[in-house]
Parts: sequence; C-alpha cells; structure tokens
Amino acid sequence: MSASISNTTPEDGTAIVKLDPYLEPYKGAIKYRYDRFAELKQQIKDSEGGYDKFSKSYERRGFVVDAKNGVTYTEWAPGAVAASLIGEFNNWDPKANQMERDQYGVWSCYVKPTADGKCAIPHDSMVKVTFTKPDGTTVDRLPPWITRVTQDLSISPIYDARFWNPPKEQQYTFKHPRPAPVGGKDQAGGLKIYEAHVGISSPEPKCATYVEFRDNVLPRIAELGYNCIQMMAIMEHAYYASFGYQVTSFFAISSRFGTPEELKSLIDRAHELGLTVLLDVVHSHASKNAEDGLNYFDGTDHCYFHEGARGRHELWDSRLFNYGHHEVLRFLMSNLRFYMDEYMFDGFRFDGVTSMMYKHHGMGVGFSGGYHEYFGDDVDLEAVNYLMLANDMLHEIYPNVISIAEDVSGMPALCRSVQEGGVGFDYRLSMAIPDMWIKLLKEKTDDQWDIGNIAHVLTNRRHAEKSIAYAESHDQALVGDKTLAFWLMDAEMYTNMSDLSPLTPIVDRGIALHKMIRFVCHSLGGEGYLNFEGNEFGHPEYVDFAIESSPCSISAQARYVLALNRWMDFPREGNNNSFLHARRQFNLPDDPLLRYRYLYEFDKVMNNLETKYKWLSAPQAYVSLKNETDKVLVFERAGLLFIFNFNPSQSFADYRVGVDIPGKYKIILNSDEKRFGGHGRVEMNGEYFTTDFPWNDRRNFLQVYIPARVVLVLGPV
Repeated sequence: MSASISNTTPEDGTAIVKLDPYLEPYKGAIKYRYDRFAELKQQIKDSEGGYDKFSKSYERRGFVVDAKNGVTYTEWAPGAVAASLIGEFNNWDPKANQMERDQYGVWSCYVKPTADGKCAIPHDSMVKVTFTKPDGTTVDRLPPWITRVTQDLSISPIYDARFWNPPKEQQYTFKHPRPAPVGGKDQAGGLKIYEAHVGISSPEPKCATYVEFRDNVLPRIAELGYNCIQMMAIMEHAYYASFGYQVTSFFAISSRFGTPEELKSLIDRAHELGLTVLLDVVHSHASKNAEDGLNYFDGTDHCYFHEGARGRHELWDSRLFNYGHHEVLRFLMSNLRFYMDEYMFDGFRFDGVTSMMYKHHGMGVGFSGGYHEYFGDDVDLEAVNYLMLANDMLHEIYPNVISIAEDVSGMPALCRSVQEGGVGFDYRLSMAIPDMWIKLLKEKTDDQWDIGNIAHVLTNRRHAEKSIAYAESHDQALVGDKTLAFWLMDAEMYTNMSDLSPLTPIVDRGIALHKMIRFVCHSLGGEGYLNFEGNEFGHPEYVDFAIESSPCSISAQARYVLALNRWMDFPREGNNNSFLHARRQFNLPDDPLLRYRYLYEFDKVMNNLETKYKWLSAPQAYVSLKNETDKVLVFERAGLLFIFNFNPSQSFADYRVGVDIPGKYKIILNSDEKRFGGHGRVEMNGEYFTTDFPWNDRRNFLQVYIPARVVLVLGPV
C-alpha cells in the first residue's frame, strides 16, 4: 500500500474521498460498506479471538493428528442428520466412526491410535465422509479441508481423498526465507511477474511435474530477470482443460503435478533464487461437481453456496459462494492462510474479482466508468466485504504480502487500504491493455495506429493505485484466441523463423513490433509487469523441429494443419486428449539457428535493465511527444528517455526530442541491435548532448537517429 493520504486522515473508512473528490456523492455508501466490514471483523474477534485464530481454522477443521497419533476429524455440514468417517482404514464401514454434531452443525469424531501407538489411518490411504439426509438417503463426499486428492483416469474421472500424513523424515522442511519485498531497498526493481502453469512447462507432450518445473524452469525465470512467479492451476481441479478454474478441492494442490512435499521444494527453490511466489487463487466460484467437489456437500445446495439462481454462475457453469456466512468466511480466509503458512506462498492473484463484486458478475455489462456503477444496487456487498476482510487479514499478519485483483470494472479504491475505505489490494491487472493491442493488430494497418490513444490506454490508471501492465497473458494463449506473435506473424512462424531462411517482411515486422509492444507496456503501462510463460519468445503452438531447423520446404497440407494450431489447447475429448498444444517449447530459444532466441534475449535485457533503473517503482512517466504523423512516442521515467518509432517505413535522422534533465546521454537499450534480431542501424557507442532550449514542454532537447520500428532508451552518462 502507498503512504497514507494526509496527516488528518478520517478514521471512519472514508479517507479515499480526500484522494478522489468525485467519490463525495458516494461517501455514505463507502462508509456503509466499511462499517459492515468493521462489524464482521469485530464478530470474528468476539467469536473466534481475531484473525489469527480464525484464519488458522485449518489446524482444527478436517483431519488433525495429535501428539499421540490420534486423529480428530471435524466438518461443518448443517444439512445432514447423521455423519460418519469412512475409509480404507475401517473398511468403509459407516458404523465404525460415527460423528457427533454440535449446535452449529459441526460434526466431529476421534480415531484412536493403534495399540502400538501408530496412527490408525495409514498415510496416503483413501477416506470419505458419509452423510445421512433428512429423507434417510445417504451421500458420500470428499472432505472439503482435505490436503491431498488423486485421480486415476484409467478407472474414473472422480477424485479420491487421501489422508496425507507422511512420516517426519519424508516431510519437506523449508530452508530458505521469503525474499525481500519486491521494490524494497534489498531487492532491485519493481514487480515483474512470470505467469506459469506447471503442467505445460515441458517441451515434451506430457503433463510436467513440480520437480521438473523446479529444476528446469525456475533457473530460466531468474535468468530472464523476473522477480515473481504467478502459479496457475495449483488448487485441485478435476478437469485439466479448465486451466484450474473449476476448483474441486480448495486445500489440495494438483496431484497431477506431484506431491505436496514436491511443491514445497519448488517454492523453497524459488525463494533461494530470490523469486517471490504468488498463487492464482480461485475464490470467485467453485466446480459444480458433487462427488468430488463442494456442491451439495451436506445434501443441500446451500451449504457453502447461495441457494437457487444466486448460487449459480450460468456462463461459467459453476457454483457461487455465500460470502455472508460465517463458516464460508472461515473456509476461504483459512484457505489463504493455509497456503501462506504451509506452502510459503508470498501472496495471491485473486481470480474473477469482477464476478465477485457485482450481482450481475460483469456479464453483459459494459462499464462506462460512471461512479454510480460501483456503489449502487448491482454491487454484491457481501463479496466486497469478504475481499476487504481477506486483504485486511493478509496485510495484518504478513506485512510484505502481495495481493492482485483481476478486475475489469475499474472499481475505485480497489487498491487502497481497507482502513482508508478501499478494498485492500496492492495491484490491479490492467486488462484493457491487451484488448487494445489485439484490436489494433486485428483491425488497423500500421500507419493507422493512434499513438495518442496507445499512450492514453497505457497511462489511464487510477491515481495512487498500482497497476500490473501486460501485453498478453494466459487469456490470449488459450483456445479461441491468438497470441501477439501469431497476430503479427501467423503461419510464417512455422516456415521462416530460421536464420537459414530469408528474413521476410512479415517476420521482420513481427520481431520488431513484438519487442516494441511488450517494452512500451513494461515501461509506460504500470507499476508492475506480467508475461505468460513462453510468450517472451513468441511461442509457436506447434513446430516440427527438423523442418524448422532446416531451409527445406514444408508441404501445403502440413502447413495447413500447423496453421490451425494457433493457441494453447489442453488434452480433451475434442482433440483426442492430445498434449501436443499444452506444452512450452523452451528448446526453441536455445536453438542458435532460430529467431525465437532474439525475442528471448530482448526480454532478458529488458527485465534486467528495469532491475537496474527501477522504472516500475518510479512515478508515472511524463509523456512529452505523441506524434501521429511520424508515429513517434517519447516519454521520461526514472531518469531515462524512452523513444519509440512505430512508423512502419520511415526512419528519422536528427530527430529532436525533449528531455528535462540536461547533460550527456548514451544509449542503454536499442531494439535494433542484431542480438535482438534487428538490423544494427544505430551506433551504440554514440553520445548525445542536450541543448538548453525548451522543446515539447521540456527544458532541453537532444537529437537522435531513430529507425523505423525501433525503440531507443537513453540514460545520463
């Protein structure tokens, strides 16, 4: 969070009005939601002892092993009239371990240790809970707080719950502390996020593992200059092709990638490399699976969710949490705490925040930016209060935690502290930026690009609220969309990305603009930057290495087949359960004959340059030039001068640009260098001297040679 607004900040949750006077008409609504948050926080304190104990409910719910190896099993299921713990340990006998209910609908039983003092439930053995409904019928369910579930697709797609209690010698012990806070004095640069999916992280057509990601991908991320990993699809989800967005078991990490101990070793290794690790947390909805999910858990449709239509997301075909219920708050807030404490995650990217905050879930709604849209009847106050509680709890217990909101609505004060009246996030994703690039590449020719609009979209963010800029994320890589590289180069990526083949105009343009688009987002678009794994080198979705590495031709039929595969596609019935398009071909930028290496090298230099000069943590850039005729964009940030020439054909000699700080400058980044796939048209050793004469509202100017489709960054000598 940024510094407080003033020395006379109101303490009634309305301080954000001083930051944004346009919020004044909604001061009452802001105060009301803060008062409701304060009431909920006080209720948690009065009934549970406060955030710390409440959010550690995972130590009391589900399976808890005591010092004598006895097991207490506790579960909230108010709709049931009887309950029993069943499993391999008691031959699935519902009479063996019957549970008792308290006045709040919480059931519990105790499984005594064996005569020789061992745990009566074997490690990794299968367990379930069985409930009797009021009509006398029974349902078997997976325990919601279970930390390990596995799936054997050769038998059934339904998950099995497993009692995870490895011997101490098999339990992973963390060796490395969390890294210093991103942007802090001990860690250079702002937040640079590498959005990653473990399963696709191998060049081989298979589901990769935590161990493979730890050993093969983490070193790359560190080398590329990123300081943060955002891990996708970690919470267990029955359907692999859902990309992790149909969660079935919230406390279990995906077993298709490995064991809990192996994920812990991955995170520990990331910390050793200085990488902050965020979890993509899905609290916006849940899978509608009943046999291995939360749906109809106690036999009713309203245990964890709203009943009826309010509890169903029709577009996502999923269930919606009842954020107004005390036990749901316990479950979700403990879920966050569990991942922070047990797995040593450093924070969260909250998925689907727009869907949570509004009763319409953002469906069929085009947000105009009018403030009435954020404080009216369409707002789901219970969900907003949950987000306030979650962020307040996280920041109170972990001062260096990072929380990011995926919100397309533009909710004011989303990234201001709860005490000021905000929702408490640290960053929001700038979701309009990738949409702008797709629209430009899809609908406009290069000479039609509106430089002023590009600059506006990149800088149009709320004052004193941090944003994560990105040119593309996993959304643009999934089935039905295309990555920037494909919008730029399309099918030629399969035939002309070898240095042994001629450099075509399409590939030349694609390489140049791929670098410029990503870099202008990085340097102008926000206080953080995000990239989805593989996109840094323009990942093709499939390529025949033998064909690509040689200048030989490819048949028309094969080219047609390859051209169809323009996106990432998980194994599913529609593609014969193929892994071919659910993998990352990291071998491509390593090949000295392929042009992917140029984009990879530029990404590495771009990130490491930010680590040195820290423009992401600097104040927002000052844009001095948006020349629509020349297609030139110039701005200053962190003491550097950024010059982008988006002109498709015209280079400019002795081009005059304004700069505020006088002195001698040198080039510190030139996208036209041959090591980046450029043409080497700019002398890297040149020096540039300012002239004491105002230009473009800056106190000085200097003159540069700026070739077409090139970005130069100048820094003071």
